[in-house]
Amino acid sequence: MSLPVPNLDDRRFQDLVDEAKRLVQQKCPEWTDHNVSDPGVTLIETFAMMVDQLTYRVNRIPESNYLRFLDLIGVRLYPPTAARTEVTYWLSAPQPTPVTVPEGSQIASEASGAVPPQVFQTDRELVIPPRSLTRLVTAASGGRPTDQTEALTDRAGVTCFAETPAPGDAVYFGLDDAAPRCAVLLQVDCRVEGVGVDPRDPPWRWQAWTGEEWRDCELDRDTTGGFNRPGDVVVHLPGGHTGSLVDRHRAGWIRCVLAEPAEGQPFYQAPPRLTSASATVIGGSVPATHCRLVTDEVVGLSEGVPGQRFRLAHRPVIAADSPVVEVAGGDGRQAWSEVDGFTDSGPDDRHFTVDRVAGELVFGPAVRQPDGALRYYGAVPPKGSPVRVVAYRVGGGRAGNVARGRLRVQRDPVTFVTAVTNRRPATGGVDGETVRDAAIRGPLVLRSKDRAVTVEDYEQLARAAAPDAARVRCVPIEAEPGAVRLLVVPAVADPVRARFAELDPREDTLARIAEHLDARRCLGARISVEPPFYQGVTVVARLRPRPRTSPESLEEQATTALYRYLNPLVGGPDDAGWPFGRPVQAGEVYAVLQRVPGVDLVEDLKLFGADPITGRRGGNVPRIDLPPHALAFSYGHQVRVAEGD
Repeated sequence: MSLPVPNLDDRRFQDLVDEAKRLVQQKCPEWTDHNVSDPGVTLIETFAMMVDQLTYRVNRIPESNYLRFLDLIGVRLYPPTAARTEVTYWLSAPQPTPVTVPEGSQIASEASGAVPPQVFQTDRELVIPPRSLTRLVTAASGGRPTDQTEALTDRAGVTCFAETPAPGDAVYFGLDDAAPRCAVLLQVDCRVEGVGVDPRDPPWRWQAWTGEEWRDCELDRDTTGGFNRPGDVVVHLPGGHTGSLVDRHRAGWIRCVLAEPAEGQPFYQAPPRLTSASATVIGGSVPATHCRLVTDEVVGLSEGVPGQRFRLAHRPVIAADSPVVEVAGGDGRQAWSEVDGFTDSGPDDRHFTVDRVAGELVFGPAVRQPDGALRYYGAVPPKGSPVRVVAYRVGGGRAGNVARGRLRVQRDPVTFVTAVTNRRPATGGVDGETVRDAAIRGPLVLRSKDRAVTVEDYEQLARAAAPDAARVRCVPIEAEPGAVRLLVVPAVADPVRARFAELDPREDTLARIAEHLDARRCLGARISVEPPFYQGVTVVARLRPRPRTSPESLEEQATTALYRYLNPLVGGPDDAGWPFGRPVQAGEVYAVLQRVPGVDLVEDLKLFGADPITGRRGGNVPRIDLPPHALAFSYGHQVRVAEGD
């Protein structure tokens, strides 16, 4: 694919002739005959014709040459980044011995027509151990824990919370040992005594002890109606789950603690009662990456000269993944290290660089010094030595941003595992950079010189550190001179209906950006890398449809239009994400709904500010102002379509 024709030099034949004649008047005033019959003018026109042809050719430079020019100024195409998620392996039944899922096990989505399956690999080994319930402890809010293990065997059972339940009351389930990253099944038998609570939405939180704090767990299933009937509770424990002491008993503790009820949420009027309880481990979760692992690849034999390049059999190599390279020499295999450049490499440093897009390993060059000597920037692999890549990963791209529940195929079956799935959508997959985008980035790189001074420099360097981020914005903190706030919005699988929790960037992404900018900031500058503030916006509207328009279809289209427009990723007037700090006004929301096909009239519209965390909604306002570090986020729109004629 060739580049679009740029106007690197927009002068044409007549422009060149006229410019040359003006220079003749300035440099040679004695030359007065500028007619076409003059031999000198003939020479000017001849050279102008040749320059015009050269300009045309320069404007048609091929992509390979343009990439070489970018490489000369230190600009390389960003490779694709791989999507990541967490996959859960479910056991066919609780096992008496640990079940191990090896590192690198492959999981894939189902093929659908012409769409190929997306393959993921586990990032580490997963061990699903057998566990059982050994202790049961209750504690009132602010009170001391009480061991209820013996009382659980009595017919009367155990009261879970205080006689008058209050936020902070808790019941503790002690496993015989910790079960990090595991799915624990609690089977309980209850009496219908926990009155006052909505069995579909009990005001509780499940937590596990991680050695430093009680961390919230994900509740996968609850069929007990808030401990009001016999049933199951499935809880996913965090990776840091560890054993600890509660009431002088050591166990792997899980607790159910009563939380402050949300607005309108019913609370317990009387405590529930447990008559029996047991615990088993039925699954485990492990991080997985959208990639394919390539191992034990010999890329060639060294010629014993500096500046060698070896082409990998597969490409592109995913970002943030360093190939493991070994070179066999007379003293055995030697491990080599990847570096960003050879500036600080000496003649004995076993260094190499990786062109991830082209799939090439590059060893250090030798540069001739003014005195004629050669300086080696990096060691040279011995002549005839095989260059072996132990492992590297290829893949990545937006195709890996699959929705939750799509990864269901085990390509590497595991004994006693009956199913696998991703409980959350995969995020972070970004396609590799195009030449056009690199051409825009090149001048910015030359201007910043890899140093963060202006807000544009911070944003450019942050994108280089985390190409998987969908949006990056740098906002100065007015109250603190020299301090800036870098706001990061992650890429998600479904940006239109993105959940609030998906807009929180991963901790490793924030840490990678902070580390990259810390080495390039000005002395004394302070940087805070964080997600933006999301202002929830709720629209309540009543529409009048046009004749022969389905009310149900129109309601769905209007709601989707609101979610798309008031969106931090694809919303706003330019469909590039809601602009930072831009207020939300009822008038423009009227216009969005009026443009929906099938809408005859927007009869009524109300605009509310909402808190996406608590769900609380403010009053009806004509305008919602946003601070510079805030974005609009659609939260619970309500659209009603009047019955048509």
